[in-house]
Amino acid sequence: MYIWLYVTGVVFLVVFAAIALRQRFHHRLRQELSPARVPVPELPDIDHLNSQTVRFATKRGRMLEGWWLASTEAQGHVILTHGWGANRRALLPLVPMLVSTGWNVLLFDVRNHGNSDEDTFSSMPRFAEDIDAAIAWLNDSQGKCPIALIGHSVGAAATLLAASRRNDIAAVVSLSSFAHPTDMMKRWLVEKGIPFFPLGWYVLGYVERIIGYRFDTIAPVDTITRVHCPILLVHGDSDTTIPLEDAYKLASKTDNAVLRVVAGGHDLTPSIIQHGDELVAFLQVARRQQCD
Repeated sequence: MYIWLYVTGVVFLVVFAAIALRQRFHHRLRQELSPARVPVPELPDIDHLNSQTVRFATKRGRMLEGWWLASTEAQGHVILTHGWGANRRALLPLVPMLVSTGWNVLLFDVRNHGNSDEDTFSSMPRFAEDIDAAIAWLNDSQGKCPIALIGHSVGAAATLLAASRRNDIAAVVSLSSFAHPTDMMKRWLVEKGIPFFPLGWYVLGYVERIIGYRFDTIAPVDTITRVHCPILLVHGDSDTTIPLEDAYKLASKTDNAVLRVVAGGHDLTPSIIQHGDELVAFLQVARRQQCD
């Protein structure tokens, strides 16, 4: 009798310790995967552009904050989506050339970034939900015009995901997108010194359960095949965050995509400004095609 009670007690303690350890592991994992929040100061004066701060609703009753910059002769809208841990300022240098060539521009912070509302977690599908919210705000408040999407890194992957579910997008510009979340997560595991078996394998499954999607169903190598508008893929030749190989994988999946390899790393802002005429020309052609 006493032996049975002793064994039962030991088993209970082991199970309790395992549950506590798993909960602690999950908490630490969420901390490690949470983006850093960098608040956004007021909009700097950019050549006296017509600009205003806007707020609009997204999923789960959260609010997003952004900057709306209007062109005097606008013929379309561009939505700029930053990457993980960044904010709307990341792509601000692209604004002058877009506005000067007839595009209104909306830059915004996704949830848990910049000045937008906090939510339980961030994920690439939630980035895409926030892009959908930005499109809805544009259509409701600014009138329906051709809409182009430009995103960087995770924002680029989310841009492809959002565009794959719609038929009202004129063009997509993907800056430094990864090809598949699994590969990106595996690189993160290596960086953190976490072996794939058994911990890394468990982490991937846990993240899929939390975000509510299998990685295969949201991978850019899959979603890009369902994007109907022209796509410009831009990737740096010395990107150490997401290898150039990912860009070639994406380009090989569809005839709608054009790949432009430029000098630079993961942050492509300097190169994009240098090759701004190519970006603008791509958007102008796509806009005309949608309007024809």
